Amino acid sequence: MTTEAIFQTQLIQKAWEDPSFKARLLSDPKSAIKEVLGVRIPDHIEIRTLEENPGELYLVIPPNPTSVIKSEAKERAIW
Repeated sequence: MTTEAIFQTQLIQKAWEDPSFKARLLSDPKSAIKEVLGVRIPDHIEIRTLEENPGELYLVIPPNPTSVIKSEAKERAIW
């Protein structure tokens, strides 16, 4: 299990057990994550928290690796 998966499992478990934490995780995920995991999410990263409902499925499409590699290459070229 990856570190990301472990963190995600911890957050979900806490949300199931604590309704007030779940509400904070939905409304202010950065502070909720910091509270449970002690991890500060940088300001330039946005987190969206969704609550699944029966009959719904969410598909997250990650950035195209080709685009990411090109943008990283441009940033490195500056240095």
